[in-house]
Amino acid sequence: MTVITTTTGKINGFFNIPYAAKPTGAARFAAPQPHEPWDGVRDCTAFGPNAPQSPRRLGDVDMTHYFGDGWHRGDDYLTVNIWTPDAHGSGAPVMVFVHGGGFVAGSNRAAQYDGTAFARDGIVLVTVNYRLGIAGFLDLPGAPANRGLLDVVAALRWVRENIAAFGGDPDNVTLFGQSAGATIVGGILATAEAAGLFRRAIVQSGSGLGAFSPEQAARVTAAAARELGVAPTVEAFAEIPDERLVDAAGALAGIDLRTAADTDPLIGLSPFSLVLARQPADARVVDADLLIGTNTEEGNLYLIPVGRYDGSTSADVLAAATAAHREPERLVAAYRAHRPKATEAELRSAIMGDALFGAGTWALADTRTRSATWMYEFGHRDERLGATHTIELPFVFGPGAMHDAWVRFARTGDPGWPRYEAGHRTTMHIGRTWQQVDDPRGPERRAWRRTMQSPPGVLD
Repeated sequence: MTVITTTTGKINGFFNIPYAAKPTGAARFAAPQPHEPWDGVRDCTAFGPNAPQSPRRLGDVDMTHYFGDGWHRGDDYLTVNIWTPDAHGSGAPVMVFVHGGGFVAGSNRAAQYDGTAFARDGIVLVTVNYRLGIAGFLDLPGAPANRGLLDVVAALRWVRENIAAFGGDPDNVTLFGQSAGATIVGGILATAEAAGLFRRAIVQSGSGLGAFSPEQAARVTAAAARELGVAPTVEAFAEIPDERLVDAAGALAGIDLRTAADTDPLIGLSPFSLVLARQPADARVVDADLLIGTNTEEGNLYLIPVGRYDGSTSADVLAAATAAHREPERLVAAYRAHRPKATEAELRSAIMGDALFGAGTWALADTRTRSATWMYEFGHRDERLGATHTIELPFVFGPGAMHDAWVRFARTGDPGWPRYEAGHRTTMHIGRTWQQVDDPRGPERRAWRRTMQSPPGVLD
């Protein structure tokens, strides 16, 4: 038995380790608090509960491997799992992973996030549970905003204070995430309270333009209150059990979040995101090296599994652009010019993927070029889904060349190719072969310049 002493007590094992107090009752809508100390040795040898959520599927594609198998009930779910090369060692680089799931699903117990390959390669890997849905991201008057993000910051603070006991170096922490988790990482880069808690960041298919404005968030809050039949206050929501909050979150799909000032950065796919007055791409708060990128066919995941890819028309292409861009005809024209041989389905998918991830990735990278920044584009194709959203995760958790590049970045701050800079925007295309390209999506990147809340000129 390996007994490790943390700041809140002794543990045996490396899973289901609390980093914050139980989020129950009104505490579900408060900032995370320190966990109470415990006596004796806490058993941490098995995965524990996760955040309340509904099972998540995307059409006919089973995403259990990525999101986990649903809600495992229990109050004490603000926890981390840890894989370490040597709990008795010291000085190993640390990587902290934030899972995706549209801000409403996901878990650090999902099979995809096994950290064995990272530990084998000398990395201490930490995976984080955080609050989801209404508890994590509903912008409720009287409650701090972005509570799920605040959970991740609390986990980083716990890592800072405790990771040396697991063989890790608290001064060499890389924060990384995918999809919603990557957007959270981008938000943490714009969060002053996170300064000094990590050295590097990796954003996999996230968005620096993915936050809702307060006006948009207020629409979601009003709809949630109507669905639950209560006032939009902490006191009223605190009385509602988790089961009803989960059901209500599922009923909020389809809210029109377009306003006179802003498009919907999630184009209707989720009623939850970060809520910020300024987008993360507009801010340079936390100084950290950045590795950032997307997959070449992100949008396929939202079309192929639900039977909306084949048969796509020019009207569908324009509708996708209209949902995301203030000048949809100009956007479509740019994509047609850059992809003269593309089918309507390919154009539709490309525009959706860039609305969700590409434009916000370019904006965040360009804002941070004064820091050390590296860009990638993942193009390894699945036979049916292509190089779609989430397809890179098995290559990151690895073994393989992409995993090795992530490990190298965490260890040295350099993934192995030239930096992304405003002058030429070097991008590593990762597929069956690796190819370094300068600004491969330049015409399309420039076409997004005036969309969402991107500051003028950021995507020039």
